[in-house]
Amino acid sequence: MPLKLTRKQARAVLIAAQDLLDIPASASKADVLNTIHTMHVLQIDTIHVINRSPYLVLWSRIGDFELDWLTDLLAERKLFEYWSHEASFLPIEHFGYYRRIALDSQKRWMIHSRTWLDENPAVLDEVMTTLRANGVARSSDFERTDGQKGGWWNRKEQKYALECLYNLGELVIVGRDKFQRIYALREHALPDWDEAGIPARDETLETLTEKAVAALGVATPAWATDYFRSIRRETVENIQRLLDRGALKTVAVEGWAEPLVYHPDNEGLIERAAAGELVPTRTHLLSPFDPIVWDRARLQALFDFDYRIECYTPAPKRKYGYFSLPILHRDEMVGRFDAKAHRKDGVFEIKALHLEPGVAPDDDLRDDLARELKRFAAWHGTPKIKLTFANDKQFGKALVKAMK
Repeated sequence: MPLKLTRKQARAVLIAAQDLLDIPASASKADVLNTIHTMHVLQIDTIHVINRSPYLVLWSRIGDFELDWLTDLLAERKLFEYWSHEASFLPIEHFGYYRRIALDSQKRWMIHSRTWLDENPAVLDEVMTTLRANGVARSSDFERTDGQKGGWWNRKEQKYALECLYNLGELVIVGRDKFQRIYALREHALPDWDEAGIPARDETLETLTEKAVAALGVATPAWATDYFRSIRRETVENIQRLLDRGALKTVAVEGWAEPLVYHPDNEGLIERAAAGELVPTRTHLLSPFDPIVWDRARLQALFDFDYRIECYTPAPKRKYGYFSLPILHRDEMVGRFDAKAHRKDGVFEIKALHLEPGVAPDDDLRDDLARELKRFAAWHGTPKIKLTFANDKQFGKALVKAMK
């Protein structure tokens, strides 16, 4: 009999494929690397009212860990950075695929990078001279001489040149100093890299499609397209070729007229889910840029959770807060909380806690959420927890009591 999943079971497969079933008793640097290999991509974002997103994504999966482990792996060349879903940490084994993408890309911002460097040869020469003389370069190595203040939309020319060269794959980020990028020429950073080893475009796109599907547990073409921000038409074609070869398979999922696709490596998870044996039991605090969350359409379709990050929304128009984190309780999105870590005072402030409409909080949710919030706050060096607002006042009071 062909396999068929309910939507609840499909969620369980996604949670398992994303390494969220459990966390290790004690995390190691190897766990950081293994987790990124499982997800295939770790999105970078620098907002840090609590902590920067890549650290939050890792904490959800491995628990307390040393932040330096991530940048150590970058310096050890076990990871590299490039544009994927967005700017991301990626396994070094995937470098060839992204080198192919860099060489072939006709995206407007890539064309602009080439054009800008051609039109600013003096700036390019200054940056290249510094890179060759010092081996590495930071934006801070270059003094601003135009008298203007810096900013996101007003970067100094040398920083812009570094970013253009990085976009084109000519520079590799070999480390971070207080999370600021340290650049090196590709040939210096990866002396053993052979350009002759770059995979063909067809192989690259098929491989990334396979990895996207594997990371999602089960997937529609739209979900697979979004995972690495690929081109929809090419993803659809790749899925069909992979299905024809047996490299992907299909499974019926409740609520979808067409079968979803899955990677054979996940067949055991799907069989367990269909038999009712794959049951998530943990509560997770998720970054807004977690792979579970980042595809808002998938999040709505699979979890019935309408989520938007509001840091770019004017404060008076925010409904949930500047940087609200989704709460995954077992296999349901039950709410979100906006928080800030006041490290100087040792206080973790939950500025707003919102449970979803229809969620009837029970003792299990109270105790699980209290435990996770206490662990989360302690990891940030802010063990004192303050709850400022809860849309369910009774639950808020019970949660505060449980956290003491």
